[in-house]
Amino acid sequence: MKYFELSNGVKIPAIGFGTYKAAEGDTADVIRTALKVGYRYFDSASFYQTEGYIAKAIKDSGIDRKEVVIATKAWKTEMGYENVKKAFQQSLERLDTDYIDLYLIHWPRRSPDDREWKEIDVETWRAMEELYRAGKIRAIGLSNFLPHHIENLLENCEITPMLNQLEIHPGNMQEAAVRYCHEKGIFVQAYRPIGRGQLFDDVLLKELAEKYQVSVPKLCLRYEYQRGFATIPKASKKEKMLDNLNIFDFEISGTDMYQIDTMPPLGWSGEHPDRERVYFDKEYNNDEKVHKIQLKSELTRLCFMD
Repeated sequence: MKYFELSNGVKIPAIGFGTYKAAEGDTADVIRTALKVGYRYFDSASFYQTEGYIAKAIKDSGIDRKEVVIATKAWKTEMGYENVKKAFQQSLERLDTDYIDLYLIHWPRRSPDDREWKEIDVETWRAMEELYRAGKIRAIGLSNFLPHHIENLLENCEITPMLNQLEIHPGNMQEAAVRYCHEKGIFVQAYRPIGRGQLFDDVLLKELAEKYQVSVPKLCLRYEYQRGFATIPKASKKEKMLDNLNIFDFEISGTDMYQIDTMPPLGWSGEHPDRERVYFDKEYNNDEKVHKIQLKSELTRLCFMD
């Protein structure tokens, strides 16, 4: 396994295991399988309700806790100085551990119209700084924070975040936010690294996957690794877990990297920290009527935002 080093010297695996939307069925069994095939980084959050499954899987595996990197996050309702300290303690208990490797603020705003977000973010971060200094957290960081959100912390707090999780994949590289993080010494980790389903059918990605004789997800993960991002893909089947984990047996050429770099917008989830969630071409039933959300010019513009 390859590793990346954070600004404080903590090392994290280049490929981790995402547990979002994995609370159905025997998730502990899925995580046990991931441990068996070689994953040593698990991404969770209080909102995911998977912390207990991670604890059980690690205990059942017999693997030393120190060999596993656990990341979890404080949800929007857990922000604020006292709230986040309480939320952290609850995460510790669910994870059945006395420290957390990486603790993050999940979102910078509790809602798009949150006018107190700057004050709440600062209060939350100060509490996390205290937990970090007390040795209860090995590294502290952020998720979904854009430059203007991070500036607020840097102007009012003491410790620079060590990591920022962003939705990053071909067609949604968030170049401005990534560049800012790099300038500030904040490591960027990519979540949803293979995007939404549209990436699987993209002409360029399919062509390059065939050229390198790999799957499209494996191509995406290798691309992100070569761009310097750690990633946290998800999988429920052993074969896909292995495919996602073993991306180090080939290299994408410089010319092909440029082609992926300059892809048009594609596969964005529709989630933005400062705006309401956008749903793309999704049909749903409401009072027995079927409505279809159309992409208007404003939403198209959003796709081009960093």
